[in-house]
Amino acid sequence: MTDVTFGRLMDLIPREAWPHEALSFTPWLAENIDQLSEAVGIPLDITGTEIAVDTFAADILARNPSDGTVVLIENQLDQTDHTHLGQIMTYLSGLEAHTVIWIAPKFREPHLSAIRWLNKHTADDFAFFAVRLRVVRIGDSPFAPIFEVLEKPNHWDRKLKEAARPAVSNDAESLLRAEFWNQYAERYPEIAAVKPKSGWNYWVPVAGGRLLFSAYIARKDCGVYVRPPWSGDREAVATLLMPLRDELERDLDAAFNGGKDHFLVRKRAPGFGMREDWPALVDWFEEERRRYTAALQARLGEPTDGE
Repeated sequence: MTDVTFGRLMDLIPREAWPHEALSFTPWLAENIDQLSEAVGIPLDITGTEIAVDTFAADILARNPSDGTVVLIENQLDQTDHTHLGQIMTYLSGLEAHTVIWIAPKFREPHLSAIRWLNKHTADDFAFFAVRLRVVRIGDSPFAPIFEVLEKPNHWDRKLKEAARPAVSNDAESLLRAEFWNQYAERYPEIAAVKPKSGWNYWVPVAGGRLLFSAYIARKDCGVYVRPPWSGDREAVATLLMPLRDELERDLDAAFNGGKDHFLVRKRAPGFGMREDWPALVDWFEEERRRYTAALQARLGEPTDGE
């Protein structure tokens, strides 16, 4: 028995949150693009919405600041259809996009097959994602969006691991991030080996490598969390941490389940855009890294054989 009160996670119809695709969902997604960015593992800088291509309009156009390539985001609030698949192919050539992210609450199997075929038969510098949009809540809690990646390029997880050394771009946003991380490394040389360069996150193994501690920077807010190692999976981490949930939430003042594969999430506002706030933000990151490391090490220790 337990004294914990449980609620039921309910899936809602996305149109309950966004009544109109172009007028409500697209603007919301552009404003909260960091959530999609975390789901697919690609940094995204918005360059425009409702971009005209022939007689159509692409929902969102973004750029991957790590390599400068164009990212096309096509979203629906209903089940996928052939019309949107055709539009995606039109936009792909007309906008010279290298990455396509198709978002919908439900994908028909022929459309998932089309995404798989494109990932298999196009050049390695092209990437196609099918992302399921969910809106959930528990009881009367606020609505929570969830982006579930249903299809992605072959070996994408390995590519993300290799991308831990992103190239420094010359765009202003990348240079600003690089300047921030350099200041962090100068202030705390022990993290210099992590070499986040111009990326959004850095990752440090904790608990004997069974978890990764991550600090991220964004315009809206910054934060920390733990996630599975590159070779791990979400369920294994949930099983590892669940018995410690109450005490870790209390001691770290963190939200246990942050969606996707993020656990024990803490956020801090504002974002990293104001240089005068950087010393305090750097100190906060380092304090959190040490607190998380100590708390997890004390409870999990080093892995035993077979773990």
